[in-house]
Amino acid sequence: MPAPARRPPATPPAAATPMAFARAIVAAYRRHGQAPEAALRAAQITPAQLRQPAGRMTARQMEALSAAAMQELDDEGLGAFGRRLPWGSYGMLARASLTAPDLGMALRRWCRHHALLTSDVRLALAVAGSTATVTLEERATLPADVRELSIAFILRNVHGLACWYVDSRIPLLGARFPFAAPAHADAYAHMFPGGALAFGTGPAAIAFDARYLALPIRRDEKALSQLLRQRALQLTVLQYRRDRLLVPQVRQALAARPERAHSAEALADLLHVSPRTLHRQLKDEGASLQALKDEVRLERARDLLLRTAQPLKQVAAAVGFRNEKSFARAFRQWTGTAPGAFREAASPG
Repeated sequence: MPAPARRPPATPPAAATPMAFARAIVAAYRRHGQAPEAALRAAQITPAQLRQPAGRMTARQMEALSAAAMQELDDEGLGAFGRRLPWGSYGMLARASLTAPDLGMALRRWCRHHALLTSDVRLALAVAGSTATVTLEERATLPADVRELSIAFILRNVHGLACWYVDSRIPLLGARFPFAAPAHADAYAHMFPGGALAFGTGPAAIAFDARYLALPIRRDEKALSQLLRQRALQLTVLQYRRDRLLVPQVRQALAARPERAHSAEALADLLHVSPRTLHRQLKDEGASLQALKDEVRLERARDLLLRTAQPLKQVAAAVGFRNEKSFARAFRQWTGTAPGAFREAASPG
């Protein structure tokens, strides 16, 4: 992802969605030659509120307004594409991907099938190293008054659906958008929670840890039907309290709070899971607590050996060893060389 922008605090206020999105939906009504008043009333948005340049609305108001508009206009693209996307189009995409064995296959199907709805944008999932990226490439000029809304809606739909499929919060590593940062750019931290945001660079994309792609689909047809009955794909990422990918959380806790992660019991308490769940879930993800501890300690040891002149005894203590001898033995097992030789080989002289 491109150079990151600083994100505001992640806790969303009650009304965080920009009113500019409501104005974009009103523009879609006008493009279709229909009146938006009934949809605005359903969302409890007054004309005065609609006109406020920096106004905000709640996520529930946005969901009510967009659902009403998509049904009344029979267009889930809200006028962004060369042809309408009939009501139920995105539900059809979700249903077509529901039988996939894992999230990776589900997202690939979703992106591939989206091309059947419109050729104006192209979505693709790619994996590079440990990062998965869903990219939205514009193949046609989207109408200026709905372009931002359309791009944000599709990427948020992909992210929210991915979280829903695996019943897990998926923190983003980053998100980028091809348009300049709008006046309401701070709202994007609530719509795309996790990593850094970048504006004015394309194509549009979201990125996340590729290990989520291996998680199994935890939803079925009954759950999807219930979701679709509520309203148009109500996919709020922040509703997911649990992150089913435990390895990054364990690694972060070991690195950031080693004094509180000295044992499986202490670490489990820190992560709000039972020790049994901790070990079982790590096993399911192909990891072990000891291996993760060794990985974090080695990374810390290498950093201290390369960036400081601390004596080996102090380095050993800093990474959790009782004495220099046990540290040297472990470091040799990890790297094939002694810590002193490692530091000497890396020194410029």
